[in-house]
Amino acid sequence: MVASLVIGIIFLVAGLGLRYWINRRKFYRRGPMGAEGFSSYESSVFIKLIERVGKWVAYALIVFGLLSLWVYSREKKDKEKQQPQVKTEQLR
Repeated sequence: MVASLVIGIIFLVAGLGLRYWINRRKFYRRGPMGAEGFSSYESSVFIKLIERVGKWVAYALIVFGLLSLWVYSREKKDKEKQQPQVKTEQLR
């Protein structure tokens, strides 16, 4: 049960971190006129391909993290429902 919580948090943070890192690199690659600067055509194609794949990986990590957190919440609710209700009686 706790494993799905830990996995969910790790994957969610990793996915958001990857998205941030890719977007930050893209931002700092832009020049004053807004055009991206690359040293060659080949590096442009390769870097854009890697960033596109990285964004899809980041989306998958975020979705998997959210699903793991959802599974954790469902397991927690089911566990609370299965515990028997303890009735206390007052002694007179």
